[in-house]
Amino acid sequence: MENKAHAIAAGAFVLGLIALLVGLVVWFTRDNTVRNIYELSTSDAVSGLQPQAMVRYRGIAVGKVTLIDFDPKRKGNVRVRISVDERVPLTKSSYATLSYQGVTGLAFIALDDKGGSTVALVPDNDDPPRLPLKQSALAQLQDRGEAIINQVEEVTKRANTLLGDTNQKRFADALENIAQAAGSANDLTKRLDNTVKTSLDPALKAMPDALTRVKTAATDVSRVANNLNSTVSRVNEKDGALDRLASGTQALGQAVDSFNTATLPRVNRVADDTSRAVRRLGRAADGINDNPQSLLFGNGGAAAGPGEPGFALPPASALPAANSAARP
Repeated sequence: MENKAHAIAAGAFVLGLIALLVGLVVWFTRDNTVRNIYELSTSDAVSGLQPQAMVRYRGIAVGKVTLIDFDPKRKGNVRVRISVDERVPLTKSSYATLSYQGVTGLAFIALDDKGGSTVALVPDNDDPPRLPLKQSALAQLQDRGEAIINQVEEVTKRANTLLGDTNQKRFADALENIAQAAGSANDLTKRLDNTVKTSLDPALKAMPDALTRVKTAATDVSRVANNLNSTVSRVNEKDGALDRLASGTQALGQAVDSFNTATLPRVNRVADDTSRAVRRLGRAADGINDNPQSLLFGNGGAAAGPGEPGFALPPASALPAANSAARP
């Protein structure tokens, strides 16, 4: 009986220890984070993605993949349901890509947002909102791989054509022609050197004499310029030719002013007196022509005119004669 009692006690202790360990495991592994459900739908393959795969937002673990199945809303697409921490700031411009971890090939969902919208994505666990699942760089490379391979094949064919036997011969001929042209250029350079030595060397030797002549001519020009400067200095110096000419011009101006202010008015008065004398002489000559006897008897008294004392009317018999005499 005692052995059974010990066995039962030992069994109970083991069971209690196991229950305690399970409780500790549950306690330490419990997750109180509030998560929101979102869905992804894609027509591309999701190879390597498994349920419970990690969901990261810009490299930070924020959730897990909860379901992978076919999309009931879009025939042929794959639906991926994920649970994400409610603190993640998802907006209407957020998107997801399928990424892979190092060399293991395990896939995970990477969330990102380019900031195109600031409107928050409202979660709804009954009808989860959907995020676009864009192709990863590896998927884009796989899609373009065939086109890249075709282009590489085309480049290879063109390279083979370019490096064919015929073109290689042409390249060899071109290199030979280039070598001949280089040799010809060397010969031409040597000839030019000889020409320069035979033709230009005498001219270069004659350059010192020409330079000496140029220096002599420059010295003569400098001497003439110095003489001209000396002459100009003498002309411009005090009491020089220019000062004398200016003094003479000033004296001439003063003489002209004196003539205009003193002599010319006198000449004008003399001319006026002469003109009056000439007029008087003319009247005297006219009077002598009209009455020559006045030189002997004088002009006589002047007859009284009408209204003057001593005026008397001429007789009637004399009027016709006077009128006839007055007519021309």
